[in-house]
Amino acid sequence: MSERVRQLRQQSLEAVPTLSAERAQLMTQFYADTQRQTLSAPVRRAQAFAYLMEHKHICILPGELIVGEKGPAPKASPTYPELCCHSLEDLHILDSREKIPFKVAPDVLAAYEQEIIPFWAGNSMRDRILAEMRPEWLDAYEAGIFTEFMEQRAPGHTVLDDKIYHKGMLDFQREIQTALEQLDYIHDPRAYDRQEELKAMSICAAALIRFAERHAELAEAQAASEADPARRTELLRIAAVCRQVPAQAPRNFWEALQYYWFVHLGVTTELNTWDAFCPGRLDQHLLPFYRQGLAEASLSRDEAEELLQCFWVKFNNQPAPPKVGVTAAESGTYTDFAQINLGGLTPEGGDGYNEVSELLLDVIETMRLLQPSSSIQVSKKNPDRFIKRAARIIRTGFGQPSVFNADLIVQELMRAGKSVLDARCGGSSGCVEVGAFGKEAYILHGYFNLVKILEITLHDGVDPRSGKRIGLPTGDPRGFQRFEDLLDAFEKQLLHFVDIKVRGSNVIERLYARLLPAPFLSLLINDCIATGRDYHEGGARYNTSYLQGVGIGTITDSLSALRRHVFELGTFSMEEMLTLLATNFAGREPARQILLNRTPRYGNDDPAADQIMVEVFDRFFHAVEGRPNTRGGEYHINMLPTTCHVYFGSVTGATPDGRSAGQPVSEGISPVQGADRSGPTAVLRSAARMDHVRTGGTLLNQKFTPALLQDDTGLDALVNLVRTYFRLDGHHIQFNVVDARTLREAKAHPELHRDLIVRVAGYSDYFCDLSEALQDEIIARTEHEAF
Repeated sequence: MSERVRQLRQQSLEAVPTLSAERAQLMTQFYADTQRQTLSAPVRRAQAFAYLMEHKHICILPGELIVGEKGPAPKASPTYPELCCHSLEDLHILDSREKIPFKVAPDVLAAYEQEIIPFWAGNSMRDRILAEMRPEWLDAYEAGIFTEFMEQRAPGHTVLDDKIYHKGMLDFQREIQTALEQLDYIHDPRAYDRQEELKAMSICAAALIRFAERHAELAEAQAASEADPARRTELLRIAAVCRQVPAQAPRNFWEALQYYWFVHLGVTTELNTWDAFCPGRLDQHLLPFYRQGLAEASLSRDEAEELLQCFWVKFNNQPAPPKVGVTAAESGTYTDFAQINLGGLTPEGGDGYNEVSELLLDVIETMRLLQPSSSIQVSKKNPDRFIKRAARIIRTGFGQPSVFNADLIVQELMRAGKSVLDARCGGSSGCVEVGAFGKEAYILHGYFNLVKILEITLHDGVDPRSGKRIGLPTGDPRGFQRFEDLLDAFEKQLLHFVDIKVRGSNVIERLYARLLPAPFLSLLINDCIATGRDYHEGGARYNTSYLQGVGIGTITDSLSALRRHVFELGTFSMEEMLTLLATNFAGREPARQILLNRTPRYGNDDPAADQIMVEVFDRFFHAVEGRPNTRGGEYHINMLPTTCHVYFGSVTGATPDGRSAGQPVSEGISPVQGADRSGPTAVLRSAARMDHVRTGGTLLNQKFTPALLQDDTGLDALVNLVRTYFRLDGHHIQFNVVDARTLREAKAHPELHRDLIVRVAGYSDYFCDLSEALQDEIIARTEHEAF
């Protein structure tokens, strides 16, 4: 690490996350000034984007080589009042909370109180969504049956392909002009709508060029007053880079990185997408520029590494914009989920691991920053040394990179309708979700609490937490004669809540398409220009919607306990079981221990438990799969929680597996915390009984003691473990290499462990920044000491 990078990295680590009102104020000014103008929705959004690109503060920090920030300074997070407008209470919570705070200056509070809140109250997308939702949706939402991502953040779970490395924004504008000239206003009733969308895209392309020009002008101004000749030369080079990209296609490694970064800032400034925009297969995109630079002697490996390290710092400077309402109090990470894929397959189906993959792994290990997140895409075509190199980073306890089955991802994407070429060029983003990079709008509609639905089933459609009937009257479970009767009642409730969820999600999709198009994002996604349709309107080549199932381990073990102890052995009557749950096992610890320890548990390669997991998975899959969305695509399922398993547990009472009320439910497709007692290979065999191909992503966590991976023997065993799971068609696996004793010490004495990083659920974070509930959940995960 050069001294330049060391200083930039330290500045990023020490920067205090703040909430910036700049974007909110600029948007408020723009909308107030233009509200009487007759503009189409796409053009209004494009002009708003251009206004931001022209007026937002820009900065070039000392020593920087890659330039541009989302806010006016590093870690100054913008807000998006047109999506959801923070209340003054939200701002006070963000400023004062103990963990993951955003400092809110007095002038920001004043701007919100005097300008922003008065203008946007009742007019934000969140306000409109909640006003449109039917009572049954609101009841289920408040009960914790599901969440809705888009009530606070926009659609946009999207990854870039390689198009920007071949053409500049002027090239995009020429494509747009051709599309405009080909519109058929006589035979196409949507010609005018296409015209407005295409005009909006062109405005956005020009706006990003102008944004780069402003950086060039600032770099030239700084160069004119710079005393250090070396830095003056760098600033002039920065100016030249910013005048080349994004207007024109990049010509070298530096320009390619800077072009992507301007695009990243553009997408995440236009709207607060869920999750952050991602570079995708960065090693394959950069490889031609890297090889060309080495061949021409215009770039050395060390210079490329330093540029990439500067690039890494830019990601780490961008905390995820803070949430509102209850979520503002609970949201537990600064991570914005930008994930970089390494390795995998080439478009031709060959080994995608190359010298830039190796370079990027060096950068990941050296920089040790939470953002960007990184993953290795492992195909049978990739060499074992690729996995082993990543394992050397994993064993340091960093929690990165995560590990994906590239061959299975191709199967998943092709099953969902992608071509083999688009599938090979796709991969993972966010936590574990898959998509066709640069060609798909895959919209995540939120988490789905499978465990809560079982609780509703056991109470004949009533939520015991509120006493309100929110489900169907599927019968008093005391009258169920067979375990299958319980499963059938569960399925009826499941279908009922999926109906409610999808009906609401379809309304939300239409609201975004009509009111908040994203013309800049649309510009980057095939085939939005060709069709003249927005990303939110079905313009992408592929348009999918996902629901994320949560708690598969907990519901499996709960149903297993009910089958074993109520329907098979008669250890408890259904009446006794319901009483145990209603009283949270008060005074009945021996009964709770029977449920915990004498029940077949998922994660132990036990067919009695795993068959129930498959049954629940199949019913969830069939309840969701293939339902039409409003963009010409279909709904599918994922199996991941991020940190929602903690929230879902907090609104769910005691469960038949012995879990106490309010405790987290299981995360991802991992077993219940502490329930897997037969070693890591048993976990993999259990998890592999799920048909991962029928999902758009599954998340599996494992925890190992550091001693297990301290030498090459342990690393080779980890490589074999990954290969074994992927031969069984597992989708994803990630590792925490840390012992529970260290975690407990860090929880008790955080001041001594500020740099302790753990893998949470699809992302890494500082352990001491996690909520107490999440810390306890990670500590409780089974700690494997042998393979």
